[in-house]
Amino acid sequence: MLCLLAMAACLPYIALKVAWVAGSRIGIPDGSGLLDHRTLMIVANGVSVLADALVVLLALLLTRPWGSRVRAWLLAFPMWAATGLLAPIVTGYPAQLVLAAFGDRAGGGSGAGAGSGQAAEPFLDAWVFPVVYGGFIVQALCLGTLFALYAHDRWSRVWAGRLGTAAEETEGTQEVQGVQEVQGTQRTQEARRARGTLGAPGTRVRVAATAGAVLAAGPAAMHALWAAGATVGLPAAYASEYHGDQAVVDLLRALFLVAAVVATLCLAWDRPAGTPVRTTLAWAWVASGAAGCWGAYMTLVCAVTRVSGGPMEQAGKLPTALMITTYAGEMLTGFLLAGCLAAVLAARSRRLAPDSAE
Repeated sequence: MLCLLAMAACLPYIALKVAWVAGSRIGIPDGSGLLDHRTLMIVANGVSVLADALVVLLALLLTRPWGSRVRAWLLAFPMWAATGLLAPIVTGYPAQLVLAAFGDRAGGGSGAGAGSGQAAEPFLDAWVFPVVYGGFIVQALCLGTLFALYAHDRWSRVWAGRLGTAAEETEGTQEVQGVQEVQGTQRTQEARRARGTLGAPGTRVRVAATAGAVLAAGPAAMHALWAAGATVGLPAAYASEYHGDQAVVDLLRALFLVAAVVATLCLAWDRPAGTPVRTTLAWAWVASGAAGCWGAYMTLVCAVTRVSGGPMEQAGKLPTALMITTYAGEMLTGFLLAGCLAAVLAARSRRLAPDSAE
């Protein structure tokens, strides 16, 4: 049922994108900036259709018997990206609607992932946003539930337990194995001792996670400043039209960066002791995905806009170097912290793996 619901939720978005590629203007008002770059619009919408079609493939993979045979890395990256792209929409779009209900007349219509400032000249009809973002929210809830069930069945041992207990768990495992084995070779004993050091993250992971925390400071600070009303680094025309929707987006981006840093540092340093690994892992997974994937998307959008110029340049809304740097820093932070997360999971997986036959 969840699989079918996730696939059905993709249909409105895919149908709109296909219609726009075919030349239809449904949902696009006169004067929209989307009409100024026909070729770019076709390419972008084509990529969007392929990305949403991936949700259908993931839903099938998570619910069909053949999905359990897919290699972990082949599933992990697209699922991490999908989670990161959808999480800010699930949290941000409802917040924008609440903000609009309490008096922000310009809010409630730009979408939680946009943040590009189009209040004066709407680039889409108002009805498009609830249709598209409503579908995204349904996709996120269905796909997230399916992945949680799939991951629990396949990898629950990897994130079982609590932080700060890797050494104790390793000792217990070795004691049980020692009782079960009558004789063991010297090489097997050395392998076990080596595995004990792999139960917790190594120095390189901790250094990388700390570097990610330092790198995140700049983008997080800029997003927080913009959400608070600062205009530093924003084009004058953009700043004059900045409203509640953009503030929600920037505030969420700052919070996701902070959450990604805190959760990844906890996993890398295996502290504070007693904290459930599962909860910390979930925060690191979602938040690093949100930072990395939306940072990459906005970096690409700003770079293309700056190179192409056109109406955005004429309107005085060309992205500044500071904006591009902020989004690029956000992207790099997300991917770096995701790499730390992968290393932590690999270490825990190696610790739980059976002895290889020598």
